[in-house]
Amino acid sequence: MKKKYHLVCALGLTTLFATPSSFAAPGEADLMRQAKISKAQAEKIALTKVPQGKVRGAELENERHALVWSFDIGKSGSRNITEVLVNAKTGKIISVSTETPVDQAKETAADQATSKH
Repeated sequence: MKKKYHLVCALGLTTLFATPSSFAAPGEADLMRQAKISKAQAEKIALTKVPQGKVRGAELENERHALVWSFDIGKSGSRNITEVLVNAKTGKIISVSTETPVDQAKETAADQATSKH
């Protein structure tokens, strides 16, 4: 009887300490299957909002209640980054925002804090 109890406790602890993202977050391959717009197509769309910009980072993610391609675009001579979100199903631009170096540092710190949990 004790062995069964310990097994149940071990399984319960595994469930208790598993991160919510391990249950809810779809994998990258799953997100790619859902996307109707390719990364290359979305990049071209995003770059229309930042003439002469260069993509510094890109990822496919669920944000603002939609599957989006998120692009961080920089311009020569500026330390600001323009983030452009392109809907991965329709190709429409969802948002365009500018992040200063201070904003970028805050975002990095928040991401690191989240990844530790």
